[in-house]
Amino acid sequence: MENFQQISNGIGSLNGTVFNGDPAGDTIASMAQAQTISAEEIALYDRQIRLWGVKAQEKLRTANILLINIKALANEVAKNLVLAGIGSLTINDDQPVVDNDLGSQFFISEQHIGMNRAIAAAPQIQKLNPRVSLHIDTAPILSKDPAFFAPFDIIIATELDLDTLSTINASCRLCNRPFYAAGTHGFYGYIFADLIIHDYVIEREKSNIPTIMRAETPTRSIIASSTKRAENNSGKLVETVTKREIYSPLILANSSPLPPEHLSSRRRKLQITSLLTCLRALWEFQKISGTMPAHSHADLELFTTLATEKHKELQLLPETLRSEFLRSFLQNLGSELAPVTAFLGGQLAQDAINVLGQREQPIQNLLLFDGEESKGPVYALHPIFPPLDGPLP
Repeated sequence: MENFQQISNGIGSLNGTVFNGDPAGDTIASMAQAQTISAEEIALYDRQIRLWGVKAQEKLRTANILLINIKALANEVAKNLVLAGIGSLTINDDQPVVDNDLGSQFFISEQHIGMNRAIAAAPQIQKLNPRVSLHIDTAPILSKDPAFFAPFDIIIATELDLDTLSTINASCRLCNRPFYAAGTHGFYGYIFADLIIHDYVIEREKSNIPTIMRAETPTRSIIASSTKRAENNSGKLVETVTKREIYSPLILANSSPLPPEHLSSRRRKLQITSLLTCLRALWEFQKISGTMPAHSHADLELFTTLATEKHKELQLLPETLRSEFLRSFLQNLGSELAPVTAFLGGQLAQDAINVLGQREQPIQNLLLFDGEESKGPVYALHPIFPPLDGPLP
């Protein structure tokens, strides 16, 4: 790479992109130079400012995001975040580009085979929006101590096994940083969110019924409300309601039961996707064997046994775990389909943007996507909470 220059402190640059060194520290420095949003930026981001407002865009332009593993799903996440105008993006990936990466990843090409994935993708990502400060870290993510994650506003980890995701999630919690995990397998995929404690605002027309500070669900509470006149001169009163969501880490969510409302009747149990069962079985298989299931008889038998156990733990009906779905899930393992990664990458990026702007209800806490059925249910998976009734103290 002719434009790459190695500097004495171990940091290199390519067309303004920073490599290795201390990306978190570099991001802090670049953010310190940020000013309020300019007229030029207002013109550039006009369409999205109309959607979420100038204040949200100001938060976005100073946002500092870490994206781990730049495969097809992360390609979509990076594209959407960079085009939205975040302040800084750090990409961590210690793996080289291989032949299989070329199918659905649009930031790399055949000439990049053997090169580090993040370094190979960086120039094309930077071209999307030169205003974004882009940093590359090629060290193994498990070599990072919890302090590494502290400077970031959001951490997004993709295409990793449960143990690695749980380790990153634990580090994020120590630093009180929002964490997302996501992955795809062909037609199937998921997004998990652990925002720890997240407050967000919704606006609605003022009702005659007073808003009470209370728990709406075991994880969501109304903590504040205020009233103002609508900005469109209609004279209507608009109520601004602040809600608080409480989250659980991935390691707990993965062993938590489905919410009672999903198990209250046979009809509702029939609606639960078997993808939840298969995802838990896959993570358990990886924990036992260290790899994904192969097409051997022993692997297929073990995965089927694990899936049956997980299905039973979830208190789901045995007949809903069909052999056809198990076969389809196993056949899709490890593959990347552009329509699926585009959908999930867009959903994840939009949720992260909403979290940064503290607008709208975020994912709580596991979204599962079945591309064959075109369905994406969200399940709130938490340890069993005692019922919360009545107003908040």
